[in-house]
Amino acid sequence: MTSQIRFLICPPHYYDVDYVINPWMEGNIHKSSQERAVEQWDKLHHILKEHAIVDIVPPQKGWPDMVFTANAGLVLGKTVVLSRFLHKERQGEEPYFNQWFEDNGYTVHELPKDLPFEGAGDALLDREGRWLWAGYGFRTELDSHPYLAKWLDIEVLSLRLIDERFYHLDTCFCPLANGYLLYYPPAFDSYSNRLIEMRVSQEKRIAITEADAVNFACNAVNIESIVVMNKASEPLKARLAEVGFRVIETPLTEFLKAGGAAKCLTLRVTEPVREELHANVSVESRVFNLEGHLLDSGLINRALDLIVDNGGSFQVLNFSLGEQRQSTSAAKVKVSAPSHEVMESIISHLIDLGAVDLPQDERDAKSEPVIQAGVAPDDFYVSTIYPTEVRINGEWVKVHNQRMDGAIAITRTPKGIVAQCKLLRDVEVGEEVVVDVLGIRTIRKTESREKRNAEEFSFMSAGVSSERRVELVVEQVAWELRKIRDGGGKVVVTTGPVVIHTGGGEHLAQLIREGYVQALLGGNAIAIHDIEQAMMGTSLGVDMKRGVAVRGGHRHHLKVINTIRRYGSIAKAVEAGIIQSGVMYECVSNGVPFCLAGSIRDDGPLPDTEMNLIKAQTEYARLLKGADMILMLSSMLHSIGVGNMTPAGVKMVCVDINPAVVTKLSDRGSIESVGVVTDVGLFLSLLLQQLQKLTSPYTAKVS
Repeated sequence: MTSQIRFLICPPHYYDVDYVINPWMEGNIHKSSQERAVEQWDKLHHILKEHAIVDIVPPQKGWPDMVFTANAGLVLGKTVVLSRFLHKERQGEEPYFNQWFEDNGYTVHELPKDLPFEGAGDALLDREGRWLWAGYGFRTELDSHPYLAKWLDIEVLSLRLIDERFYHLDTCFCPLANGYLLYYPPAFDSYSNRLIEMRVSQEKRIAITEADAVNFACNAVNIESIVVMNKASEPLKARLAEVGFRVIETPLTEFLKAGGAAKCLTLRVTEPVREELHANVSVESRVFNLEGHLLDSGLINRALDLIVDNGGSFQVLNFSLGEQRQSTSAAKVKVSAPSHEVMESIISHLIDLGAVDLPQDERDAKSEPVIQAGVAPDDFYVSTIYPTEVRINGEWVKVHNQRMDGAIAITRTPKGIVAQCKLLRDVEVGEEVVVDVLGIRTIRKTESREKRNAEEFSFMSAGVSSERRVELVVEQVAWELRKIRDGGGKVVVTTGPVVIHTGGGEHLAQLIREGYVQALLGGNAIAIHDIEQAMMGTSLGVDMKRGVAVRGGHRHHLKVINTIRRYGSIAKAVEAGIIQSGVMYECVSNGVPFCLAGSIRDDGPLPDTEMNLIKAQTEYARLLKGADMILMLSSMLHSIGVGNMTPAGVKMVCVDINPAVVTKLSDRGSIESVGVVTDVGLFLSLLLQQLQKLTSPYTAKVS
């Protein structure tokens, strides 16, 4: 019995692979057999006529892909949204399809010319008529989805495609009768897969393997209980049979060379309307301003990439290029996301880049009260390292104590509104915490190219490995250290015991003695092994001069701990003459404050080691305040912790033999950060040698 379902198809009289606009076409230009293509199309035509009604649109010379009628438009009832092809190679098909729809009594809607949408290739109706699945990512823009919802009066669910082989939704996604779904999950991002799982119950989802996917098993035509496709594996056919579907295979290999199969070759033009259902779309759009040296700093590329990488779409509404070298550029960008959740993620990244959500004068920051001490509202904004402002009562308020991974707490005082970054444990009842991402902006420098090249660490990058490159970095760090010291600035060193083990302890001690270090952060081990070397000439029981293990040396660090505990503190041991050299000796002798943060593995520990982690974090933060530079010397745990506490604008140099450590620090995104992959002892030795070559004056502090 023939179904009343009707399909539109186009004969392959002019079909060939004439160009490359998808991965399947590569290597197949003019390699398709016209004879086989006609034969395969005729077989598909015959199958369709046995089970449905078939209409023919005449092919047109010069448009070889017109055979793929699924891309002509999207039909619901007697309404059609005409396609806007992305590639010029297919744009000439549009007027012919438009004419056919008009001749057959359809109401035709046309999208703006610069808004790509490729019809039923990227928009598939749930076979129950409940909603429209709409794809985006390669051929169709997300901003087309609100038009579909409005014109077709239907709920639209947006799915992002991430595998270029499956460039259209219908290549990897096929809604079937009775609420079933045939699809290839790896073709979609995580958000889209969650959305699919929320709308289609597990027993109705039929996920296929890659082997079936590349044979275009999802590019199938469903006519009630029949599924027509190019090819299916035996397990897939068995799975479909279990739930009441009969698979009809018909080879379409000639069309696979152009990236299409059964579904691509057909357009269903009898899609019933559910009168009780109405338009709904979760696509959200915002407009942002970006200002600065957008091109030469790569900022505009980073912004657009992160929008796409995080599941959004963009349209550059306006771009004003700076005319002089010192001039800044400005861009106005419309950002669209498939949901508020995805939009929040995108906005958070854009805020990090200094983007401002427009219109500014209508968007105050949202805040909610703290109702339990140490617990922020659920949707709190997570702070970054960049200087931040929040808009409250129409005014931009600077956020104090900027740091990563905190909440922004708002306090309303008689003197005005105070905003500050706080760790979650520190938020208090009576404060409000900023939630959502509205009314938040970060402040970025817009110095001239010359100033950036002179003052920022723009010559550095993470992952430096060659000795020549290390020497270049050392030269720049030495110059910066001397400048900070002579200007009365502040350098903080966070270090691990590897500095001592590699022979760098004497160099670090000299840096402290000569006034280059204003605070030292580390753990129990750096102090123990430094003092062990000072008192016993060993580190981890190894004689530092001869490089050999000392008999009984494995007990040396425990003897050191015992001795310092007897005197009550490192400072008292220095005063008693027990410690006469080394890093900790120089800290005590030169009044350089230090904090040793304890851990579960610590021996002893030393009396100075703070075993209360919260107190140690607080003291770290106090000592980091006002720092101009931080040297991170072979201590992954402490370096990452310090990095999270430090706002942008503070120069950081992370030295470690392990590239993963320096990469972790560089991932903060701060242009003032650099990772140096080298032996820390070698680095400190080279640094001192370079400092000795400098001739700028040093004025000793007067006590």
